[in-house]
Amino acid sequence: MQFVRVLVVDDFEPWRYFVCSMLEKRPELQAICEVSDGLEAVQKAAELKPDLILLDIGLPVLNGIDAARRIREVAPESKILFLSQESSADMVQGALNSGALGYVVKANAGSELLPAVQAVLQGRQFISSGVRDYEFIGSINAEVPFRHEILPCSDDAVLLDTFTRVVASAVNTGNAAIVLVTEPHRALLLQRLEKRGLDVGRAIQEGTYIALDVNEVLSAIMVSGLPDPVRFFGGISGFIEAAAKAAKTKQPRIVVCGESAALLRGEGKLDAAIRLDQLCDELAKIHEVDVLCAHPVSAVPGVES
Repeated sequence: MQFVRVLVVDDFEPWRYFVCSMLEKRPELQAICEVSDGLEAVQKAAELKPDLILLDIGLPVLNGIDAARRIREVAPESKILFLSQESSADMVQGALNSGALGYVVKANAGSELLPAVQAVLQGRQFISSGVRDYEFIGSINAEVPFRHEILPCSDDAVLLDTFTRVVASAVNTGNAAIVLVTEPHRALLLQRLEKRGLDVGRAIQEGTYIALDVNEVLSAIMVSGLPDPVRFFGGISGFIEAAAKAAKTKQPRIVVCGESAALLRGEGKLDAAIRLDQLCDELAKIHEVDVLCAHPVSAVPGVES
C-alpha cells in the first residue's frame, strides 16, 4: 500500500482531532504532523515535504493564504486543500490564487472532506458545494470551461509575475504549460519559476513546460501582415498535443501564455493583434486549452494605466 502523508494545519485542537479521525477512515491517509499556525506550517512543509496539506485560513502568526504561497516555494510538490469556515467567493478565489487545488467549507467537511482529498491527490480541483455557484478564475479543472483571457500589463513585472504563477500552478498540479515570449522574458521567466521551486529542467525534459520564441512564432504564422489561420492552428496544434501527452493527469488541462498580441500592438499592427485575439478565442474552444494573452494596459477597455 502506498501511503499518503498529510500535514494538518488548524489552530483549533478539537477540529484537528475531527480531521484526523476522518482521515483514519482511509488507511492509506496518514496524518504525519499537526500544527496550529501558518509560519510553523511553512516550516514543517519544508522539512517533511508532505503529499497533502490540509490548511485553515484564519491562522495566527501567518494566515493560511500567505502560508500557502510560501509553501508553494518550499514544497512545490505538496498539494494544498483548504478547510475553512469562510464561504465568500473572494476568499475562495484568494485561496485558489495562492496555489491550492481544493476548498472545503468546514460545515460541509463531514461529507466532502474525503472526496475532496481524493480529487486533489489526483490533480483535480474540488470546490465545496456551498460556493460552486460562483465562477473561479485560475483553476485547473476539466469541468471549468476552457477560455481565452486578456492580461492587462502595465510593465514587464506584471507579465512575468502572472505567467510565473499560472505556469507553476499548471505544472505543479500535473498539467502542462506552453509559453510564447521574447528571449529576454523567457530567461527571466525561467529564473522566477526556479525561484518558486519548480524544477524547470525536469519539466522541459518531461514536456510539461514548453517555451517558444514569440518572434519566431509570429514570423511563421504571418501572411500579408495578418496571422494566417491555417499556419496558426497548424503550428500550435503539435505543441498542444505533445503537452497533453506529457501531462500527468487523466484529463490534462493545458495553459498557453503568450505576449504575441502585445508585440503586434507595440509595432502598431492593431488589425493583426485583433485577428490574433480572434484566433485565440477559437483555439481555446477547439483545442480545449486555457489561453492567457498579455496586452498593454492602454489596449484593454476600462483599464487605466
